[in-house]
Amino acid sequence: MSSRDRWTAADIPDQAGRVAVITGANTGIGYHTAKALAMHGATVVLAVRDLDKGHSAAQRITKAHPKAVVDIQELDLSSLASVREAAAALTAAHSRIHLLINNAGVMYTPKQTTVDGFELQFGTNHLGHFALTGLLLPKMMRVKGSRVVTVSSMAHRIMAAIHFDDPQWEHGYNRIAAYGQSKLANLMFTFELQRRLAAKRKSTIAVAAHPGTSNTELTRYLPPLLRPADRLLTPLVVQSAAMGALPTLRAATDAGVRGGQYYGPSGIGEQRGHPKLVDASKQAHETELQQRLWALSEELTGITYPV
Repeated sequence: MSSRDRWTAADIPDQAGRVAVITGANTGIGYHTAKALAMHGATVVLAVRDLDKGHSAAQRITKAHPKAVVDIQELDLSSLASVREAAAALTAAHSRIHLLINNAGVMYTPKQTTVDGFELQFGTNHLGHFALTGLLLPKMMRVKGSRVVTVSSMAHRIMAAIHFDDPQWEHGYNRIAAYGQSKLANLMFTFELQRRLAAKRKSTIAVAAHPGTSNTELTRYLPPLLRPADRLLTPLVVQSAAMGALPTLRAATDAGVRGGQYYGPSGIGEQRGHPKLVDASKQAHETELQQRLWALSEELTGITYPV
């Protein structure tokens, strides 16, 4: 293996002077993403729902790296009102935003809706991030080389489709398929955003990543039938959250990254290992579906993009 095949956090270039906004950064992959960027000089904004947990995460980062600059921003992706308030606060506080990392998510939740009436996984994982990105993008496009990195999942291949006839799962609900829909939406959003940015000849790029099988809190809603298998397989295939953060970090910082790319672990089945360029499903690349999803997302969120 070459050194580029074993990319680690040590390969992150100097981030001094850069502002990185990371959703769900108080725990798991988001926390390790924030910690690594702060360690390399970025001003990191932990955009979190629970302020107490956000402050605790910030304290852990600054204790390990006393020179780190870490801010907290309250953000509940399941509320469009909260997304608008957070975006307004972020644009007021920062003259430039170099990185937006759409990391937060929920997985396999029982049937629930957001305050706006969206199915919780689709509403949080996709629509909340769609709205936040649209509101922050005007400021990001002023910054040469800025990036929007959205975290997807291998689950975009599992029982995954965009249910245009029933996106909120009002007529029947399958938590695994609903999660797959939200993660497929993350990728379709990334590819369509990149197409629009490129058409406007913007230097801002959109990139996607997935963490493989990582040890995070996402599995707390795992269906009971899958829990025995999860306990059995965890020691064999699950990697640390710090390793799971590497594809996101490479997508966010590697000078060789190009818009529309997708990064994930290099090991068997992309479950673990150092980050590399990986392939999304054929469905994720279907332009017509991407554009239908975009139109639906604008309609549901009320957010119109400047591209």
